[in-house]
Amino acid sequence: MFSKSRILIVDDSPSLIKSLNETLRDEYHVSAATSGHEALEIVRTNPPDLILLDIAMPDMSGYDVCRALKSNPSTCDIPILFVTILNQTEDETLGLELGAVDYIIKPISPPIVRARVRNHLRLKMHQDHLEDMVQDRTRQLRITQDVTIQSLATLAEFRDPGTGFHIRRTQEYIRILAEALTNHPLYRYIFTSENIELLCKSAALHDIGKVGIRDQILMKPAKLNDEEMEEMKRHPWLGYSAIRASGKVLGENSFLTFAQEIAYTHHECWDGSGYPRGLKGADIPISGRLMILADIYDALVSKRPYKQAFSHTDSVQMILLDERNKFDPEILELFLDRHVEFERITQTFRDF
Repeated sequence: MFSKSRILIVDDSPSLIKSLNETLRDEYHVSAATSGHEALEIVRTNPPDLILLDIAMPDMSGYDVCRALKSNPSTCDIPILFVTILNQTEDETLGLELGAVDYIIKPISPPIVRARVRNHLRLKMHQDHLEDMVQDRTRQLRITQDVTIQSLATLAEFRDPGTGFHIRRTQEYIRILAEALTNHPLYRYIFTSENIELLCKSAALHDIGKVGIRDQILMKPAKLNDEEMEEMKRHPWLGYSAIRASGKVLGENSFLTFAQEIAYTHHECWDGSGYPRGLKGADIPISGRLMILADIYDALVSKRPYKQAFSHTDSVQMILLDERNKFDPEILELFLDRHVEFERITQTFRDF
């Protein structure tokens, strides 16, 4: 059984309140306020579904009440119908500009009042339903994104199980750096909270191309020779190609855009010495520039079949002295300012 909609009447005239109440009480739960301040208190404690609002009230005008309600995110969507003796075009224009949805002119006609209230409640119900559908669809899309990315990342982990918590750590390193760029004049429009979340999820796919590398190379318990290294250098292109094939189906602006960039460019170096394309400087997407620092730091502090783990202090020094030409100087500076946070993440997600 559907509950009745709640109507709030705001007017300093008891006779008008009585008339509107008699017009609407059979179909709706009706309450009343005789002043603007009282109305705002009622709305705060028990928001109605629709408000019938007088304009000319002594303590606080209907315009002021409307402004207050529309400026509050929790009440801005409540439909407001002005009930007034004012019928000049400028009066209606001002009320509509403030956010009212309709005008009812005094003296009221009960059939007109019922019709307009009914129509605006129906419209509000449809709008709410549409918003619920949009939110539900957004949740479904987000779940689809997460499942897609996680499935691919899990596949990469199966092929290279020795990396342990490497994916989780690099995601958190990326988050620290990206959040530090939210006030950067060049990147603040890129690194919105939504994009940072997507970037961190996409970082899990940086080595997805390793699924195309032979086991003898991928799991070799020693350093690779030159020939083996050349084959290993194919993994950024392989990862990019695989993600791009999926991205084509979803469109150019799909949620896999960051993943493509990261997979393809996370071994490109600021000085142009990286691979697979030898990109240099700002030609490297910012996502790739973030990923290479996160990836190299984690490789240094982690044990691998061919090396022992370096300490955090030694790793920072190696990045600063031996590896610095690989990194965007601004991102390197951010890392040096926040390296203690990197160490905390390393300890939190340690490999055992």
